[in-house]
Amino acid sequence: MSEQLKQLRDQIDAIDDELLQLVCKRAGLAQQIGQIKKNGIVYRPEREAQILARMQNQNPGPVSNEKIKKLFIEIMSLCRALEKPMSVAYLGPSGTFSEEAALKRFGSAITTLACNSIDDVFRTVELDMANYGVVPVENSTEGAVGRSMDLLLHTPLTICGEIQLPVHQFLMAQQTELARINKIFSHPQSLAQCHHWLKNNLPHIPNTAFINTASNAEAARQAATDKYAAAIASKRAAELFELSICAENIEDDPRNTTRFLIIGKQIVDASGKDKTSLIMSTNNRSGAIYKLLEPLAQHGVSMSRLESRPSRTGLWQYVFFVDIEGHQQDSNVAAALVELREKAAFLKILGSYPAT
Repeated sequence: MSEQLKQLRDQIDAIDDELLQLVCKRAGLAQQIGQIKKNGIVYRPEREAQILARMQNQNPGPVSNEKIKKLFIEIMSLCRALEKPMSVAYLGPSGTFSEEAALKRFGSAITTLACNSIDDVFRTVELDMANYGVVPVENSTEGAVGRSMDLLLHTPLTICGEIQLPVHQFLMAQQTELARINKIFSHPQSLAQCHHWLKNNLPHIPNTAFINTASNAEAARQAATDKYAAAIASKRAAELFELSICAENIEDDPRNTTRFLIIGKQIVDASGKDKTSLIMSTNNRSGAIYKLLEPLAQHGVSMSRLESRPSRTGLWQYVFFVDIEGHQQDSNVAAALVELREKAAFLKILGSYPAT
């Protein structure tokens, strides 16, 4: 071993020793904060968003900002757990994109609770069986997840955060010969996201052999019981159910992304870069939507999303889901919301939270 190599390794060892001491010192401070809070709220989305933004802004390289973000999410997850254990519900079973989204945002030092449906995720948090829930709300290819939006209309829970997860679909089976596959299990959204790839690469499979499942992980579980079946799911699902990868990244759009919401019972303070979500409705008359949105324009509030859903309270009655830039505590947003409340037949603020 050259003397230069030994010197470099000695420097790395010294830095590792220092890193260990600093991480433990940070963890000790987190424990003290937990003792001061007693049974208070541990997860502060606005505080964590500010830390992550600061670390990325100060990053000198050569490590990428994305890697720095993952590193500090894990550090914060570890320290958060020392303050107080935290549980997060998601659409299960283990191996779903919902679980991947939960781990991406909260880190690995949490207790995850797999639920059988999106309804169960909401119910688990409402009944205090979990501190937070993670639910899909829209996909860049296939649009809104209707069930999540319908439940947001009626739940007492608030939105505490969002997660943008690039979704890469994998075809998996007990073996890798495409010609031997005679059926495919998948969640309907994933089937739609991979429609053209499936048509071009598996033309021998009839439409009746595409079988819908409640989740992609459930699809992988079923494929693991049938040597002629395949599933469309995440790479993690293939590992969990010991399936072979037949094809990678089969989504039709390589930019395919799903947006998830974090639901809970807390009000999130402003982080400096926020988003506010709300639901509203108006009377059915000419120009009603235009007039309803006027306060946003008048107060300089940008709208990033507008989507309608049946209200389920009457025939052809709709509610509108709206995302706007800014926090409801911001002066211009607060002023716009006051006027919206006066004009809208119905208005529900779902929450303000850090924008990703």
